[in-house]
Order: sequence, then C-alpha cells, then structure tokens
Amino acid sequence: MTESEIESVLHEDRQFPPSEAFRKLSRLSSEAEYQKLYRESIDSPETFWGRVALELPWMQDFDQVLDWSNAPFAKWFVGGKLNASAVCLDQHLSNGRADKTAILWEGEPGDTQTYTYKELHAAVCRFANALKARGVKKGDRVAIYMPMIPELAMAVLACARIGAAHSVVFGGFSAQALRDRVEDGGCTAVITADGGWRRGKVLPLKQEVDAGVEGIDSVHTVMVVRRTENEVTWKAGRDVWYHEAIQDVSEDCEPEPMDSEDVLFLLYTSGSTGKPKGIVHTTGGYMVGTYLTTQYVFDLQEDDVYWCTADVGWITGHSYIVYGPMANGATVMMYEGAPTTPHAGRFWELCEKHKVTIFYTAPTAIRTFMRLGDEHPERFDLSSLRLLGTVGEAINPEAWMWYRKVIGGDRCPIVDTWWQTETGGIMLTPLPGVTATKPGSATRPFFGVDAAILAEDGTELGPNKGGLLCIRKPWPAMLRGIWGDKQRYVDTYWSDVKGAYFAGDGARRDEDGYFWIMGRVDDVINVSGHRLSTMEVESSLVSHPKVCEAAVVARPDEITGQAICAFVTLGKDVEVTDALRTELNAHVAKEIGKLARPADMRFTDALPKTRSGKIMRRLLRDVAAGVESSGDTSTLEDFTVLAKLRGDGE
Repeated sequence: MTESEIESVLHEDRQFPPSEAFRKLSRLSSEAEYQKLYRESIDSPETFWGRVALELPWMQDFDQVLDWSNAPFAKWFVGGKLNASAVCLDQHLSNGRADKTAILWEGEPGDTQTYTYKELHAAVCRFANALKARGVKKGDRVAIYMPMIPELAMAVLACARIGAAHSVVFGGFSAQALRDRVEDGGCTAVITADGGWRRGKVLPLKQEVDAGVEGIDSVHTVMVVRRTENEVTWKAGRDVWYHEAIQDVSEDCEPEPMDSEDVLFLLYTSGSTGKPKGIVHTTGGYMVGTYLTTQYVFDLQEDDVYWCTADVGWITGHSYIVYGPMANGATVMMYEGAPTTPHAGRFWELCEKHKVTIFYTAPTAIRTFMRLGDEHPERFDLSSLRLLGTVGEAINPEAWMWYRKVIGGDRCPIVDTWWQTETGGIMLTPLPGVTATKPGSATRPFFGVDAAILAEDGTELGPNKGGLLCIRKPWPAMLRGIWGDKQRYVDTYWSDVKGAYFAGDGARRDEDGYFWIMGRVDDVINVSGHRLSTMEVESSLVSHPKVCEAAVVARPDEITGQAICAFVTLGKDVEVTDALRTELNAHVAKEIGKLARPADMRFTDALPKTRSGKIMRRLLRDVAAGVESSGDTSTLEDFTVLAKLRGDGE
C-alpha cells in the first residue's frame, strides 16, 4: 500500500433506484441520457458549457468558452459580459415569473415575510442605490455580517448589481474573525443588523462589527438593518440605518455590465492554522455552474418550494439559496433560527406549514434529529416533500436510512452531494431521476467533472482503493485563486498531485464507479501502519441502534503510533456501562475489523459543533491528546460542551 492509499473497510450493499413515478416527471430520467451528456461534457466541454451558458441572459456574448493556457488559472466565457443580479432577478420580470414568490421567509420568533420576484427586484435596486449613495462602487469589496433575514440575500444581490464584490462573514464569527476578513479583503463598507435571533436570544451583531472595524480607516460605511431593536452604539458619519438609507432612492438601478472573469465574491475559509484564505469566485463561470447544478441535482420544477437550511454565510448558502435557485426562478425558503427552537420539531413544522417540496440539510443536523426521536417529525405532515438532499460532509449509511424512512417516507430520493467552497458548486451527486442511490455514497460526477481517485504520483487507483479525490479538468464554477496570493493558490490546490486539483479529501470508488468520501486526508488515522478513514469508523458506530452520533479522532500512542479515540453520543435512556463499551467495540470489529476498534471511547451528551452544524474535530483531537486548544473557537454553538468534555472525559 502506498503512502497515499487509505484502507477502505466499510461495505454497503443496499441500493435504491428512483421510483417510476418520480422518474416519469423528472428533468432527466434515463441512464442513457446521463451518459450521453456526461461524455459530451468531458470530451467536448466547450460545446457542452457553451450551450448551457447561452441559457443565461448575457449583456455581451462571449467569444471563447475556456482559456486554460495559463493553468491552473482558468478563464471561462472569455469576452462575455453579464450581471449576476440580473440573471437572478431581471430576466424573471419578463418570463412570466414577476409575481411568483422568490423568497418565503420565517424568523425564529415566527414572523414571516414573502417577496415576489418583482418585489425582490425593487428592493435590491433600492439597496444598490443606497450603497451607491454612500460611495460604494464597482470593484470595491463589501463585508456582509448578518442574520438569516431577507435583507441578507438582498445585500448580496445589491453588491452584485453595482459590481462590488461581497465578502459574507458568517454571523457567528467573532469580531476578530470579521476584522481579519475586512482587512484582508480591503473592504470599504460593512452591511450588518442590530442583532439576530438564535435559540431564543438576540445575537448583538452591530456590537461585534463595532469592535471588528474599530481603527480601520478604509471602512467608510456601516449600514445597519433593524431586526431585533436591541440598543446599539452609533458612530456619526460612518453608521447609517438601512431603512433610512433606502427611503428616498429609486427602485430603478441598471445592472453593471461585468466581465465574465470579474470578481463576484470572496468567501473566506479558515484553515486549521494561519491566515484565512479568501477564495475568489468570478461571475460567468460561477453563475453557469450554479444554474445548471441547481436545475438537475434538485430536479427543480416550476412549482417547487425549495429549502436549503444552510446560512448564506457559507458557500452552500451562496450557491444554493441565492445564486443557483434564483437564476432558475425558484421559490426559496429562508429560516432565521436554530433547528430545535422553540421545539425539537421546528424544521418539520416549517416543512408542513410552507409545503416544502425540496429539503437540503447537513448530516450533523440529521443525526441530531435521529437522537431527538422519531416522535418529533411524526407530529407533522411531510407529504409535500418529494426530494431530500445532504451537504457538508459524508453521511453515515444509518443516518441516510433514517432520513429516507422517517423524513422521506421511503419515497423521496436523496441527493448526497460532495463539493467545497473552492469548487463553487456540486461536483459529485446522484441525479434523482436516474441514479440508483447507495446509502452513504455521493455516487457519480456531475457534468463536466473529471473526478478520479489518485495516488500522489498521479496514478489512478483501482476499485475500492482509498486515495486522494482529485479533479483533472477545469470546470466553470471553480475558484479563480486566493485573494492577494496567487502562489498560495497553486501551492494549496495544485501541487500535491501533478496536473490535478486536490483539496484534501480522501475517497474510494467502488466497482460501479460510485464515489465514497472517506473524510479529510488530515483526519486519516495511522494505526500500526494501517491508514484508516475516521468517517468509516464513525459510520460503524452510528450503525449500532444505541448510538446516535460519533466523532472519531486520532490520539498519540507509544505502541501503535496513533490510536482511535471515539466520542459517542447515545440514544435516549441508554445507560453508560462497561458492558456497553464492550458491545460497541465488538460491533465495530464485526462491521469493519478488529483493527478499527477504538482504544479510547468517551461518552458525551453532545459534540462540539459550529453554528452551521459541523463537528469541530480539531477540538476533539486536542481533548483526546490532553492539550489546550489553540485557534478560533468563536463559532462554537455551545461552549459548555467543550468544558464538559475537558472536565471528566466521560
């Protein structure tokens, strides 16, 4: 086994083809059709993407589909001009969707707002004119630090309309994290709110902005949306209320013609150490990529009510709340609050109330709902749902099965999607009218995605050999670099495997050509020379009926080099005993082999997670190793979880 190979020990044989009823009505319904389009997208990408791109409203036609002469720096739709805001809004005013609901929003306290495409267009134009009146212009960068309210989507589209690149910073980040991003991007304005609702409490966002931009002279404007009416401090000349700024401005704002390769937004990803990376996405390729993936992956139909539960502060929210769905004229649901506030069935109550048809959420949320019990979703009518999706990390097969059965009523296809901030859009996914799904597999590449499992020397590995998940050809929505640091872009993404993009995930491909994500290569555990995937060990634990969630990390071990430490959350009323430890270890041994049995098993009521639901494995590695955590912990949803883990380890 080479250094880059990861042993695969998880086996999953269940398959779920799309039902005949679903297939009949879907946009793409035959394997032959998929294969034909996929082959064209790989063999003749310029023909394929050139045709797709022409479905968008260009202000000036492009004269070249792809320029890859300066690899790994791509240029797509060279010479073309368009505006992302016009793609999402203006075209729908004349194609019969003007009075269709664009945003269906509910706040955590239960207040609601709806905007048609016509109303959203007017609101975005007013917002854009208010920014222009404050001196924000084409080429500027604007930081956005807001709760999940309609004005967040409007702010994003208003920036795009006037040609200012937006840099959305998740509203859970600390003042210092905001400051780092404002300074790195050279932002001249910040859009925020007085506060936002989260778990029944007000998050004081304006207060964080004040601390984050203090002393930064380049920030001439802080625009504040009134949401929670908490008291805020005010800096005259710099601070302006949004509702006052839009009072006397026009509802007409011509969209700025943007070159296809002009920057649309920056979105920062924080590595485990060092300076955050400002991922650069440009206009044309990103819009084409998100437009097509939304259409096919979610089998989007005209009457769908589409709910992606992510925050717009993350790439999922950019691509699959704002740009992709709105480019397609979808009805998009947005929700401000936590999934379990004011009660554990909140998400399912909203699905029933708003007759949601497409539901896209994270595996960590699904595992949380499993633990809370079936009685919560069972209280609500989920019959409107026709398609489910997952995003954010690989999903354990048992969580996938629960999602299908309890939420989808054994009738809804599940699109388990793999992609990254850097890829801009979905890369691996089932197509719901075509693909026979396997629990836990992201199945096959989307159109134009030349994905492969490679060793470090670029050799393609055979079936069921774990290795590096790489992309060998450029795709339209790909990142164009790291803001202000071209060399870091090359070093980070294009240097590990010659001639291929690699962003850190290990995977295998089975005999049917389906991809199985095995987690970050950084998270691979090396036990006595065997490189094991943490995700596969976690899946084996979660498949036990008494376990709801598990996170597996490595800790140093004198004998084996590294040992497996498992943090386990149990189901309701399950007691922690030595017999249970033995039972779980035996279960792991039976599922995937004795080698994968945890040397250390710690039971906990909850795992440390970000507000977006991702488990902070970095902190668990520190707990397992008995060292103090370094780095930013401001996105932790609940600080007491970490304190409890450190307190007794049980």
